[in-house]
Amino acid sequence: MDEAPAVGAAIAVHAVGRCVAVVGGGPAGLFAAETLRAAGCEVHVFEAKGSVGRKFLVAGKGGLNLTHSDPPEVFASRYRERSGPVAGWLSAFDADALREWALGLGVATFVGSSGRVFPEDLKAAPLLRGWVRRLRSQGVGIHVHHRWTGWNEDGALRFATPDGAFDFAPDATLLALGGGSWPQLGSDGAWQGVLRDAAVDVAPLQPSNCGFEVDWSPHFAARHAGAPLKPVIAHWRDADGLEHALQGECVVSEHGIEGSLVYAISATLREEIARKGHAILELDLAPGRDLARLQRELARPRGKRSVSEHLRRSSGLDGAKAGLLREVIGADAMHDPGAVAVAAKRLPLRLRAPRPLAEAISSAGGVRLEALDGDLMLRARPGTFAAGEMLDWEAPTGGYLLTACFASGRMAAEGLLRWLARPH
Repeated sequence: MDEAPAVGAAIAVHAVGRCVAVVGGGPAGLFAAETLRAAGCEVHVFEAKGSVGRKFLVAGKGGLNLTHSDPPEVFASRYRERSGPVAGWLSAFDADALREWALGLGVATFVGSSGRVFPEDLKAAPLLRGWVRRLRSQGVGIHVHHRWTGWNEDGALRFATPDGAFDFAPDATLLALGGGSWPQLGSDGAWQGVLRDAAVDVAPLQPSNCGFEVDWSPHFAARHAGAPLKPVIAHWRDADGLEHALQGECVVSEHGIEGSLVYAISATLREEIARKGHAILELDLAPGRDLARLQRELARPRGKRSVSEHLRRSSGLDGAKAGLLREVIGADAMHDPGAVAVAAKRLPLRLRAPRPLAEAISSAGGVRLEALDGDLMLRARPGTFAAGEMLDWEAPTGGYLLTACFASGRMAAEGLLRWLARPH
């Protein structure tokens, strides 16, 4: 993408009274709307669902992870091959700016032990309610049950509404339609065909921050689905054959494995499956013990104790961890202390596929950044800008997703203001 200059007050003057449509009522769209309204635009937000910010609310149910306290260079690296462009967005609106913005809505934040940043009450609803209330008071029009279906023959936006088709012709448009995960909340990826028909280069949407399928036996799945595996250390190799390791927690699911540890490396695992048809993830089920210690403990006579009881007493491996060992190496090998020790330190799981996109926390793919200029305007459609998760970038959970959505919303809005200031 081309480099974009900073927006200034002189440019904003040209926006006064100009009519702008923001399509999509998630964080990127709402933040873009706020930026545009502050510059004097007449702003209309169109949302397909009956209310805005639905995915934002659901994501915050277990505690809204708003952003992260990583240093800037580390923060930017979380976006992998898109770290360069996203770092540009963050240079104008970073994690500290997001926290200050939240404080402006009366929501103070704190840094948790993992470096993640949360509202003090951990809730998303108060933040969203205050934000929407402020937008309305500023004069932003919010129109729900308006699903964007493309452009009419005159170039106006076309929406499907409960009352039939509705056309709207703004001076400029900003699309923030989300990705393809959790489609019941509005991010269903239906925009892909519309943009491809408009000659916009769109990478197929894929699951990100997702679980993976493993061919469990029916007995193991029925007995252990939902059971946590903690702590464990995951070992995997990247496309260059370099080995990596990360400690954390994951969960046995009915179909395979999921949880924060798996989500953190889901992009690499997904790409490995695309290349080879499967990926191997090795788990250290006993991170507090080295192999030699584990071998000594398991080699002790078990007397009349069962294999599972001996495993539990000697090494602390029980429940789902013990069941997982038996599932992978087989019941006979469980009688061999040496084999059990080796397997417990590097238990190979064969991942055959990511879980479906609809189940994923977020999505990869979308409008390729190369299809946009430095202001996040579609090269194929001047006057139309795009932001948020519908763009082709991805990041692990931990606040990185939300922060980049906010930052890209601001970047696209400022680019739109620059475009309005140009002679047409």
